[in-house]
Amino acid sequence: MRKLRTEHAGYCLIFIAGSLWGVIGVFVKELEKAGATPELTSFLRVFWAFVIMVMISAVKCGWRALAVDRRTLLICAMLGVVCHGVYNIFYSFAVTTAGMAISAVLLNIAPVFTLLFSMLCFGETFTLVKLIAILINVTGCVLTVTNGELTVQAVSWIGILSGVGAGFCYSMTAIIGRFAANRTDSLIMSTYSYLFASVFLGLWMRPWEQRITVNTGIIGWSMLYALIPTAFAYVIYYRGLQKITESSKVPVIASVETVVAAILGVLLYHEHLGILSVMGIVLVLVSIVIMNVKTRKRA
Repeated sequence: MRKLRTEHAGYCLIFIAGSLWGVIGVFVKELEKAGATPELTSFLRVFWAFVIMVMISAVKCGWRALAVDRRTLLICAMLGVVCHGVYNIFYSFAVTTAGMAISAVLLNIAPVFTLLFSMLCFGETFTLVKLIAILINVTGCVLTVTNGELTVQAVSWIGILSGVGAGFCYSMTAIIGRFAANRTDSLIMSTYSYLFASVFLGLWMRPWEQRITVNTGIIGWSMLYALIPTAFAYVIYYRGLQKITESSKVPVIASVETVVAAILGVLLYHEHLGILSVMGIVLVLVSIVIMNVKTRKRA
């Protein structure tokens, strides 16, 4: 019974983290208005998150807690480079070459990758209920983002492959994060992942080749971006990973991000939600319920 409560608490934390990720668009839009490029936005997000997490970790865990073994450091490096660094590059390139709608659709195939790697890495069982939930979830995400209007004419294969790559990197967050969660505290894990992501994205920007303009608006919004849907959200997410036994369920539950983003788009930016988008939101929520109902039955 106690194990069941722990499992449910883990999925609730992942749900909360996904909800916080749903506000990312607000910060991205404000940073764009302030004059930040996508590359600078990505870098400042992880850089400030690293600064924030270093201070929190030092106060709560002490400086000695930052001393981890090489294996843990390697896993955190993979988490930061792959799931924050390479993911941002792939997704930005996909948006540029394939468009926002198609990129968002390709990103939402992440649950499929997570299911496959959960079976390979953790020996999780493949069930019909999981398959149904993932299919409903992917369909719901696609409808929510596109409202059924998706054109793939003249889309480059490089753009499509970049979108698939972004989905793969995103899916690895649940896999690599679970490996790291078994070895260290979520605060320490987040701190090191942001450190490696900052170094990677900082080098990718090649600041020695271009002039980077930063103003008070960019600094202010990027710090809030780093605090709320990044540092805070990922700490909650990693805490959730420490409590669960089935990583394949994680992307489905975290997909509440799509629902929150769509609702905020209507409330804050007067974006229009068509009937198919509303149906998509319902399907996403249904898929999350299916995953949790299955957890209760298994217990």
